[in-house]
Amino acid sequence: MRREEALKLVKERVKTRNLVKHMLAVEAGMGALAGVLHADPERWALAGLLHDLDYEETKDRPDIHGKRTVEILRGLGFADEEILEAILAHAGHKEPQRPIEIGLTAVDPLTGLIVAAALVHPERLAGLTAQNVLNRYKEKSFARSASREDIALCQKLGLDLLAFMDLVLSAMKGIASELAL
Repeated sequence: MRREEALKLVKERVKTRNLVKHMLAVEAGMGALAGVLHADPERWALAGLLHDLDYEETKDRPDIHGKRTVEILRGLGFADEEILEAILAHAGHKEPQRPIEIGLTAVDPLTGLIVAAALVHPERLAGLTAQNVLNRYKEKSFARSASREDIALCQKLGLDLLAFMDLVLSAMKGIASELAL
């Protein structure tokens, strides 16, 4: 599946604008992460773009979130097992082990933390630094739903928190107009 086809699928299935923006942010973060890990940025970005395809349908059913996305994608003939497994891992259905699984599990909540930090920063995303994000990360009551444990998985990929935050933040700044931040 190419990005254009995946984006069309996202726009058909996901009606909540903020959720689409979240998926775009994760796409950008995953592509950047793949680049520094010498993986395939297009594949990793595709995992990020598609990871919450079922969220509107399953938001009250975490037991099937991710599983439904895999079912939808397989029904369309999508057969990239690494991406499908990464989607399952990010939703907590398996322990993230492969780098793409760890990456998606870590990038997903970090983008949420970055958006929350940008929304309270006077210059939004443009003025935000990785240190600002790290400071917010340390505030346990800030953006409580952004799992610090999952974000910290970046260390399994050989990245310290600040470098990981800088990487994902830079990727998100690159699509700031699409994120309306």
